[in-house]
Amino acid sequence: MKKELIKSKSNFNNPLKKTPFYEKFSSQMTQGYWYDWSGYKAASIIQDQELEYFAIRSTTSLFDISPLIKYRIKGKDTEKFLNKLTVRNVILQKNNTVQYTLWCNDDGHVLDDGTLFKFSEFDYRLCCQERHLPWLLDTAIGFDIELFEETDLVAGLSIQGPTSASVLNNAGLSIINTLKPFDFVTIKKNILISRTGFTGDLGYEIFLPNQLANNFWDKIWEAGKYLGIKAIGFNALNIARVETGFIVANSDFITAEHAIRNNRTRNPDEIGLSWMVDMSKPFFNGKDAIVKIRKNNLSKYVFAALEIDGKEPADGAIIYHDKKHEVGIITTATWSPTAKKSIALASMKLPYGQKIKSNLWVEIYALRELEYYKMMKKVSIVKTPFVKLKRRTLTPPLKN
Repeated sequence: MKKELIKSKSNFNNPLKKTPFYEKFSSQMTQGYWYDWSGYKAASIIQDQELEYFAIRSTTSLFDISPLIKYRIKGKDTEKFLNKLTVRNVILQKNNTVQYTLWCNDDGHVLDDGTLFKFSEFDYRLCCQERHLPWLLDTAIGFDIELFEETDLVAGLSIQGPTSASVLNNAGLSIINTLKPFDFVTIKKNILISRTGFTGDLGYEIFLPNQLANNFWDKIWEAGKYLGIKAIGFNALNIARVETGFIVANSDFITAEHAIRNNRTRNPDEIGLSWMVDMSKPFFNGKDAIVKIRKNNLSKYVFAALEIDGKEPADGAIIYHDKKHEVGIITTATWSPTAKKSIALASMKLPYGQKIKSNLWVEIYALRELEYYKMMKKVSIVKTPFVKLKRRTLTPPLKN
């Protein structure tokens, strides 16, 4: 017992791990803003947040996704296991494609969302925001599968922006020209290239063994030197993902394992992902609870996309009806340089945001010369994405 306590204590003194791309991103950094992403040192800003955002929307951006949690699932019962775990019908997914999905606990509350890569009916990779190995192993009891985490073994690089296809072509990866959105291809040395991303723009995600990371970076950086390639941090990516309406676990909703209070959890309908739940397939975790929730109208919240008058930041602001009654909270907000609007994602109490969509206001406190000024700004409920780009889905992609 004493040895265990000493070992446990030493873990708190361990520094954040460095990804295989850490030195490459660090060499581009002038601001020095880092944050903890799943135990890894990740960049929030590399040089300038605005310039990094415009690299996403105007040229090519590189973002380190190595800290993304990755699980490999193999074996005879892989599809049966994943069909029990997730809310979508895995059997309908085609080989060499990526499926956005989520999974719930027995109460129908969302544990996490993520992407599911299908190599074959016996081989998948699940990527997500949080670690879930104990839950996955418990769910896997009785299934003939092999399940292990490969986060520390596989590096990841997100290449996004209108010139991203041209960069990859310059690097000799013309194979990407045939990829449709949510397709992927595996090339020599186990390099996986998927037409996916978190920006709502033309883009790709690359997963490869750690030992290949440095050489691959050099190849991509050289291929993009005349196409405006730029390393970016999360802050710029966050603006782009809000413009697209993508949500982030434990930012826009609290996952079931992180919630301290029962009323902080959310079911799929309450975070705007009801379309994902396939009630026609056999039993999956949380199905009975979701059936009961829908039958008895037990959902209490709705997820909403908002446009807000003015330019003041509204992160964490309270939403009011008739300027009097609290009816929701903004989970993420930003000024959209492309839409030229103040936009936000929010969690609202029903029936507000669904049946009642007018006379909504947000309370903002703006700091001006060391004094806070309270402002009530009008809110409009809209549909996502706030920014829709045709180039995201064009196949073959436009070359620049």
